[in-house]
Amino acid sequence: MLRQFALRHRMLVAVAIEHDRARAGGALVNRQQHCHKPIPPDVTHFGRRGIEQRRHVQISKVCIDTQGTLHMRSIQFQHGWGRGQRAHVNAWLPDAEPRGCVQIIHGMAEHAGRYARIGAQLAEAGFAVYAQDLPGHGRSIDRDDTLGHIAEWDGWPITLSAINGVRGHIEKEHPGRPLFMLGHSRGSFLLQDYVVEHGHGLAGVIFSAGCADLGPLRAVGLGLLRLEALWAGRAHRSALAEALSFKSFNREFKPNRTGFDWLSRDTEEVDRYISDPLCGFRCSVAMWIDLLSAAGHLRDPQRLARIPKTLPILAINGTDDPACRGAQGARSLERNYREAGLSDVTLKLYAQGRHELLNDLCRDEVSADLCAWLEAQLPPSAAPQPA
Repeated sequence: MLRQFALRHRMLVAVAIEHDRARAGGALVNRQQHCHKPIPPDVTHFGRRGIEQRRHVQISKVCIDTQGTLHMRSIQFQHGWGRGQRAHVNAWLPDAEPRGCVQIIHGMAEHAGRYARIGAQLAEAGFAVYAQDLPGHGRSIDRDDTLGHIAEWDGWPITLSAINGVRGHIEKEHPGRPLFMLGHSRGSFLLQDYVVEHGHGLAGVIFSAGCADLGPLRAVGLGLLRLEALWAGRAHRSALAEALSFKSFNREFKPNRTGFDWLSRDTEEVDRYISDPLCGFRCSVAMWIDLLSAAGHLRDPQRLARIPKTLPILAINGTDDPACRGAQGARSLERNYREAGLSDVTLKLYAQGRHELLNDLCRDEVSADLCAWLEAQLPPSAAPQPA
């Protein structure tokens, strides 16, 4: 095994890895030795024979301190979760036994790789962090033309099943460790739905850019999109939905430098998003209908009553996030959970923060707050031990 590293400075370094045969479907033990070559870029049919029969793992980065001790490592792998489907998963893992685990659920028209910075930060703090490319996104697509589309019907439950499948993998890898989930934007709506049926066993959840509903976007958009589905088909990539959402959000920041100024005040982060071919694409009519339909029932008191009352919840929102109508949507979310009897609900607002707080100018403050909140939820047995 060849490693290139620097001992004088703490840094991320690339690692070349020997590829040894791993047990099919086995646990990711001794990850630096048991790994397969990554899937070639031109191979996108994850269900093909040979690919279907084994797990693919690539260790890409490690973090080394001045003594040359590994503090974290980043890996990517394909995980089969049922229905013949596979999810591309990024993981940032501490070298020691993790104190807890965090599963990240990304937003619409982006991918899990964008969470590398917070993943590495939390891994440095002792958490095992996993972020999957959801169906219709990133490297979880089975063909290039499926980017932005899951299925004409049942795309929402398919996505919830994918999330639950990766959760099962995490729990198998780290038995007994507290598991948290973080959902951003569309991922926060998925997480709101997920905890109704699967909240038991979670140590806490974090909603980033989450809100109780989508306001006028849902009220107006759902009917229009159902009409669009009739004449264009549910797999059609919807320019209408894009105009009602992303373009509408951006108008609040005129004069606009780009079409995505609403995401962040950090222009470099916005430009990075725009230049990423796995970001900013149009999503299908079906995907939008699924989201807007789900947003309508998440406030149902009977559903909220099924969430464990002691489940800790943290909601983080920017006051200038147009997708959540500033702080209004976040406060509605907080109120709904409190009225449902949940005993540990925290709302943290960031002045002038836009939609992607983890990529905004306030990201260091946000990351520190997330880490502090996660640590506060850990049982005493998971606390860091003195050196």
